Amino acid sequence: MANIIIRNIPNSITCCNLISGCIATLYAFGGDHKMALLFIIIGAVFDFFDGMSARLLGVSSPIGKELDSLADDITFGMAPATMVFTLLSNLNYPTMLEPLRPILPYTAFLIAAFSALRLAKFNLDERQSMGFIGLPTPANALFWGSLIVGMGSMLERSDWAVSVILPMILLSCWLLIAELPMFALKFKQMGWRGNEVKYIFVLTCIPLLGFLGLFGFSVIIAWYVVLSFIVSLHKDKQERK
Repeated sequence: MANIIIRNIPNSITCCNLISGCIATLYAFGGDHKMALLFIIIGAVFDFFDGMSARLLGVSSPIGKELDSLADDITFGMAPATMVFTLLSNLNYPTMLEPLRPILPYTAFLIAAFSALRLAKFNLDERQSMGFIGLPTPANALFWGSLIVGMGSMLERSDWAVSVILPMILLSCWLLIAELPMFALKFKQMGWRGNEVKYIFVLTCIPLLGFLGLFGFSVIIAWYVVLSFIVSLHKDKQERK
């Protein structure tokens, strides 16, 4: 009996992640973006501990891996996509785009589809043990969630927001599956050498959050992508020498 309970602890935590994503989606459909973001973050906490508990207990399994991807797509794909959907439904549309108002909000669900594709690729890609290839789904979810909560009111009053949000959706979908190496905040040792990029990133995040508040998370994710791109270019140049 004890063994059965232990084996199912990680999957139970993963299910808590999935349930958090479902609740976040429900709040997002209701237009309560703050609560939606809160449950996305709660889901991220469960997502962190399910893998950790599986490793500590030595009970990793193929079904756990598949369940984790399903939960992640709900919490970090469907929930932020729904937040973007409700945002696009409430924005002011330029005269040229007004006839497309009933259709354009549904482009938000491309985020859920590309998040699923990104998670499927991650499960099969053995290159992502100490870093990522493409933008991680939790980072993408945090970007959209903090952007909408932090800047939603300003975006809804703007006449140009829809013309910016739509290209941003396409860009974020591309980043999810792009062959762009992105660093992970994993430290083999705590020294400066070899961890320069990670320390620079962490140290620059602190003032961003202090000055920008919740919206700062969106800026941080954008900075993470830019910094990863710079590091990738530098490595390519080094390899050509």
